[in-house]
Amino acid sequence: MNSEITELLKKDKFNIDDLTAIVKILRSENGCPWDKVQTHSSIKKDFLEEVYEVMEAIDCDSPEMMQEELGDVLLQVVFHSVIETERGNFGLDEVITDICKKLIIRHPHVFGSVNADNVDKVLENWDNIKKETKGQETYTDTLKSVPKNFPALMRAQKLGKRASRAGLDFASAETAYGSLESEVKEMGSVLCENDKQKAAKQLGEIMFSCVNIARKLGLDAEEVLSEVNGRFIDRFERAENNIRQDGLDMTALSIDELDAYWQKAKK
Repeated sequence: MNSEITELLKKDKFNIDDLTAIVKILRSENGCPWDKVQTHSSIKKDFLEEVYEVMEAIDCDSPEMMQEELGDVLLQVVFHSVIETERGNFGLDEVITDICKKLIIRHPHVFGSVNADNVDKVLENWDNIKKETKGQETYTDTLKSVPKNFPALMRAQKLGKRASRAGLDFASAETAYGSLESEVKEMGSVLCENDKQKAAKQLGEIMFSCVNIARKLGLDAEEVLSEVNGRFIDRFERAENNIRQDGLDMTALSIDELDAYWQKAKK
């Protein structure tokens, strides 16, 4: 056992340097067989899962859970940084330096002489500085910069928001709803054609219209659908429990019988 590991084992409290050292040990020649072979691509979904678990901890209002999950996210940041250190590209210090510089540059009202006495002005300055530092010359550039890997609802809402900065937007939630009605009506015609590709395209238009309504109402489409998902599970559970109490098997019931239980569960 080398001296670095011996010193780590003596500690009761650790810092970011210790975490980096542990990851480097795990990826070393005598380290962990699993950790040694991981790449950015092989663990990228783990990163996303850890972020979602932090979000769940926030929703649960659990400090203990949040502390643990934030640690898992931090591990991902360090792990990816160590991989790039091995390649001679950058390390955690460079990552931290970049974000510190970004925060200073994008807060000229705090670290400079720019005046921004309300949230709207802060966001306006942030967007302008972001466009300048990222070399975004057109509004289309800002739309293209929204990551394709975002969940589709989240990406749609950001696209709509950025398009609105160029003046391309609905006047209100009511006008956005009018667009939805039009798209739904068109969907009825498409379904008669029995064309799966056209149906998929039109269904996408309907979903995008729904996101625009959420945005105009000041709602987060991703959160709205997540809440509906939760309600669906609750209603399904109530319906299944009612069916079981009646001594029946769900799979043996007709769709009309299942719907009757579903309507009861909704109440």
